[in-house]
Amino acid sequence: MADVEQNVAVPDAAGNGSDAVNGTAGRFVSSPEGTALAYGSLLFMALLPIFFGALRSVGCSKSKNASDMPETITSRDAARFPIIASCTLFGLYLFFKIFSQEYINLLLSMYFFVLGILALSHTMSPFMCRVFPANLPNKQYQLLFTQGSGESKEEIVNYEFDTKDLICLGISSVVGVWYVLKKHWIANNLFGLAFALNGVELLHLNNVSTGCILLGGLFVYDVFWVFGTNVMVTVAKSFEAPIKLVFPQDLLEKGLDASNFAMLGLGDILFCHFFLSFTLSLKKNTRTYFYTSFLAYIFGLGLTIFVMHTFKHAQPALLYLVPACVGFPVLLALFKGELTEMFRNAADTGRREHF
Repeated sequence: MADVEQNVAVPDAAGNGSDAVNGTAGRFVSSPEGTALAYGSLLFMALLPIFFGALRSVGCSKSKNASDMPETITSRDAARFPIIASCTLFGLYLFFKIFSQEYINLLLSMYFFVLGILALSHTMSPFMCRVFPANLPNKQYQLLFTQGSGESKEEIVNYEFDTKDLICLGISSVVGVWYVLKKHWIANNLFGLAFALNGVELLHLNNVSTGCILLGGLFVYDVFWVFGTNVMVTVAKSFEAPIKLVFPQDLLEKGLDASNFAMLGLGDILFCHFFLSFTLSLKKNTRTYFYTSFLAYIFGLGLTIFVMHTFKHAQPALLYLVPACVGFPVLLALFKGELTEMFRNAADTGRREHF
């Protein structure tokens, strides 16, 4: 969920993933080249999780290993999520009003430090398997915690890993320390991309109807909290966490020390990408619906940015992304005479996954 906002040097979201597409730190007016570079980079980074996460999600769903199977979002989960997100957002709003912002952000930094290291390590694992030198020994390890003894012994934790996993964990820990100490935008983006990729990969919709319920509810949620109250913006100005992707608009002038950021929250990536990922399974031997939804996302995000610059006013990105991501594939199915088949096949897929 997100609103596009100018002249705000913060993300526009709470822990549920609400976000800001644009923020600036001060009175600096970015050059047209810097603005184009920033928004183009954000769009490119937003497309990475959907493309690779969706493909990895399909691979996981076909895996015979139960531990690799993605979690399925049911229609009940989809209907409840906007309510839970609203409670979380308003709860954070009250916390920031009552308690010190400094201490709350310190706790959040520690939480996302641990979570970010694990997410980035999991994201790097497939790449490490390809580049790990064959002549180096890849030792196996096991972390085992048990409770009781003898016949009553019960496993609490049984985690197996190898040398490659340790290397990934070490690299991720360095990035985590860098983020905690410097809050650098590159470290923020590495964690943000890892969160988005893992979210798209590990969560899966069970049918098209569930996707419509989820995105429809978040559509109302985003519009209400952006246009109806100041809660989201207040939380966004106080909240410090890698729940957004950022890119400096003054990179050409200041290099890596730039501080005038354009921002895109993870909510606008994740929730639309759940629906886009599911379109991969709508028709066998074709990815027409996936590519249509992929182009629809680009169109919706581009329209969000265009409206923001035209009206100079904060915009909830899901106001444009949801109609595009849902409407384009539905219109395509209607044009091809496959609308009924699309919902029926998707429902059959959901039932097969359930059992």
